[in-house]
Amino acid sequence: RRIYQEKMDMLWGQMNPINEKQLYEVQHEEIFDLGNVKLQAWHTPGHAKHHIAWQLGNVAFTGDVAGVKIDQGMVVPPCPPPDINVEDWMASIKILRNLNLEKLYLTHFEAVENPIEHFDALETILWDWANWMKKEWLTGKSAEEITPIFMKYVAGQLINAGLPEKDLPLYEAANPSWMSVAGLIRYWTKKENAS
Repeated sequence: RRIYQEKMDMLWGQMNPINEKQLYEVQHEEIFDLGNVKLQAWHTPGHAKHHIAWQLGNVAFTGDVAGVKIDQGMVVPPCPPPDINVEDWMASIKILRNLNLEKLYLTHFEAVENPIEHFDALETILWDWANWMKKEWLTGKSAEEITPIFMKYVAGQLINAGLPEKDLPLYEAANPSWMSVAGLIRYWTKKENAS
C-alpha cells in the first residue's frame, strides 16, 4: 500500500492472509532437493528485507537485488519503499559475487552473462542514486518536487549509456522514478532518525 496507495486493490485485488500452517520460513543457504534439481536460498536484503535469491547450479534467479536491465541497456536499482537499505544491498551483492555464478536471471527482464561486470555497474549506480537523492532531499524539496528532476537525471544516464530515447518509457515502466524517489527518501530519513 505504501507503493500503490489507492490503486492497490484495483491492481492486485483483495489480499487475504495465508494460514500459518501453510507457510515455511526459508533459511539462508538452505538447499531444497526437488528430485534431480537442487535450489539454494540466499537471503539478499537491501531492495527488500524479505528478499531471497535462488541458486540453481551456476546460475541465480536474483529477483530485484540484481537490478533492472532491459536488452542492452544499463542496469538500474529498483528502490521502492519501504525497505531500501543501501548497506544491506551492498552486502547482498557481495554474497552473490562470491558464488562465482556464470549467469543471472533478473526478474526485470534480462539474462546476464557477465555477473561481475553487472554487479560492478549496479553498485556504482546504486550509490550514485542514493547520494544524488540525499543531496536533493537535504535541500528540503518534497518527493513530488524531486521526482521530475530525478526522471530527467536518470534519462540522461540512460541516454549517455546508449539507450535510444524512444526506449526511455520502457525503463520508466519497469522501474518508476517516483518509487525510487520515495524509497530513497525513506532510506535517508530512517538513517537520519537513527543517528
